Amino acid sequence: MTSGLGFGSRPLRVALVTSSYNYIADGVALTLNRLVDYLQRQGVQVLVFAPVASKAAFAHQGTLVPVPSLPLPGRPEYRLALGMGGHAKRLLLDFAPDIIHLAVPDLLGHAALSLAKAHDIPAVASYHTRYETYLKHYWYTAPLEGWLKRILHGFYGACREVYVPSESVRAALLADRLNDNFKPWPRGIDTARFAPEKRSAAWRARHGIGADELVILHVSRLVREKRLDTLTGALNKLAFPHRTVIVGEGPDRDYAAQQLPHAVFTGFLDGDELAAAYASSDIFVFPSDSESFGNVTLEAMASGLPCVCADATGSASLVVAGETGYLAPADDADGFARHIAILAADSGLRQRMGEAARARSLNFSWEETLARMLGYYRALLARVDS
Repeated sequence: MTSGLGFGSRPLRVALVTSSYNYIADGVALTLNRLVDYLQRQGVQVLVFAPVASKAAFAHQGTLVPVPSLPLPGRPEYRLALGMGGHAKRLLLDFAPDIIHLAVPDLLGHAALSLAKAHDIPAVASYHTRYETYLKHYWYTAPLEGWLKRILHGFYGACREVYVPSESVRAALLADRLNDNFKPWPRGIDTARFAPEKRSAAWRARHGIGADELVILHVSRLVREKRLDTLTGALNKLAFPHRTVIVGEGPDRDYAAQQLPHAVFTGFLDGDELAAAYASSDIFVFPSDSESFGNVTLEAMASGLPCVCADATGSASLVVAGETGYLAPADDADGFARHIAILAADSGLRQRMGEAARARSLNFSWEETLARMLGYYRALLARVDS
């Protein structure tokens, strides 16, 4: 097959099913929008099925079919899909996809998987979120971890292939005894946008940061599963002069602000403002152990920052300990503080590690990553059709 061709001269058709696509600008939504944009540029026809909100967070790529949903209890910024609904099912079957790509193991994902089985349509999945790691941060969901792992085992095991973002995620899933139907699908980075050259004295001045102040940066949604407890605990142990910059929004912002009263909270940033925030900082800290890849870690590396991150899925596949930064257990505030202090005391070390981080980031190309997915589709269909 060439370009986006499917069977004969008909373009390849892909139905993408996801819980996050345009109502919140999270890593899942942004990655999938990049994928849809790429596929359409290659001549592939794509139809997206996802929840929507009354107001979109950004202009999405491709054609989006809304599915029934409601605000997620306790986390209303997210939507809980309630399956597909009859209208969406009819549209999917009329579209006659060659592949159904599932990006979520919720009620919506299970409904689409059942539809794929019933109509003999190959179903694949991409793994984006370590949902099972979220549960321990909320007392009312912690007892559900075993049940959720069984659900994930059945869901991903029923897919022809599962595309995982890092080897560390694959190892974690295998440790949970999931079927090894995994193929690597890393993420990419725009190394022209995120670059050391975006460092800006003007940006620092706008936020009240002096030219010679050491800036420690954290970027994330401000929710407890990002390990804000470790972050704030580590930063409050630092005994040397520094400025903390927190980029992001979320329901636990008040907690972080209370713990870090002298930090600069910029709110959500994107585009050139986000790139300037990275490059205008000196050390990046990210203790989250709920990541499947770690987009913000890669953005920091591309911006030339040494990174102190959790020794967990995601960042552990990006940060080379002792070369581009340091790793510590996600709950070890003392360990994070020690690593930050080492970097703070040695500007030459920061520079060497930052340069090594930038060099490593150049290995992550969005074009190559997205082309890999199209290659997976083609190879799977060739086997199914043979």
